[in-house]
Amino acid sequence: MLRGKNILLGVTGGIAAYKSAALVRLLIKEGAEVKVILTGSARDFVSPQTLSVLSRNKVYSDFFDQNLQWNNHVELAEWANLIVVAPLTANTLAKMVGGQCDNLLLATLLSARCPIMLAPAMDLEMYRHATVKQNLEELGKRGHPIIPAESGELASGLHGEGRMAEPETILEHIKSFFTANLPLKGKKALVNAGPTYEAIDAVRFIGNRSSGKMGCAIAECLAAKGAEVTLVLGPSHVKVDEALLEVIRVETAAEMYQNMLENYSAKDLVICSAAVADYRPENPHKGKMKKQNEGLDLKLVKTPDILAELGKLKTKQYLVGFALETDNLLEYAGKKLKEKNLDMVVANRSDAQNPAFNSDLNQVVLLENGNKTTEIGLNTKKHIAEELVSIIVQRLQH
Repeated sequence: MLRGKNILLGVTGGIAAYKSAALVRLLIKEGAEVKVILTGSARDFVSPQTLSVLSRNKVYSDFFDQNLQWNNHVELAEWANLIVVAPLTANTLAKMVGGQCDNLLLATLLSARCPIMLAPAMDLEMYRHATVKQNLEELGKRGHPIIPAESGELASGLHGEGRMAEPETILEHIKSFFTANLPLKGKKALVNAGPTYEAIDAVRFIGNRSSGKMGCAIAECLAAKGAEVTLVLGPSHVKVDEALLEVIRVETAAEMYQNMLENYSAKDLVICSAAVADYRPENPHKGKMKKQNEGLDLKLVKTPDILAELGKLKTKQYLVGFALETDNLLEYAGKKLKEKNLDMVVANRSDAQNPAFNSDLNQVVLLENGNKTTEIGLNTKKHIAEELVSIIVQRLQH
């Protein structure tokens, strides 16, 4: 969720500084790039070496390091997309309000153009003090997001408000900050991708050459735009970031059908990109079939038409289907658009010029209302996914 985000963590001198190590680890797991500034007193509570190993970056504390190299507070401030001060002590809080600048962290905060998120931590009576409350209110008025302290046992032995929010809580505030203005925030999406395998016997199957790359790219792009995404994925070797989306793994058309229908009603957007097998053997052999001298006759029966069924059940959903053809692309895609009650069909050809199956590249034509509306030329499937999702976002906003 935080991939590509630069987060600067400021750690000040309170006992809650020990939680900063856990916070750094959570941020790294979410894909963020993290740098840390420790105040002088914070080094009494947490080791710079620990935070350096966890963040995979140099930890900053003074204006000059041991080699007398200048640590540029302006560069640090400009690097960050978000600065988080956790814990924020009463001392640093007061200095921020007064615009003081007697350490590297404060100098960086004064140089920052990005938002500064604050997680206060102090003892019960300090947190209740009128001056502290006034200072927090003042920073809130200046636009700094404040994560309220929690109640619990304090270092003094007292019980009450003042505990710094837990690292997991701070992480959720950070994620919400970055997703608040995303165009698909609050939307629920359902995507299917990959092939299906229909058993002939215990070791053989009917399948196709689909890799699932296109659908997985679409699912991750939707999640990056803020959607809550469920991906129903057939047998595929594509690695999916399961921290970003829910992944349901299936093998057969029947399993994909069941999971798509079970997850359909609550969704706002549904994209069916899977290459579902149209037929399956009627009576799969339970063991491994032995080779015989004569030929083998297989009786095939139709698999359920997932896209047609979703079209019949459509209420509020924006429904997108894929059409892969070797000829008469626009004719067949237009027919699918109408017959299956789709809002959009993504038509792509599989031939020597565009080997869509099991390739990193693709080119597509989008059809809406029976008309060709947009062509997306040959490019990576990630780029195709980004273009497609951007167009869908526009449709959903009108």
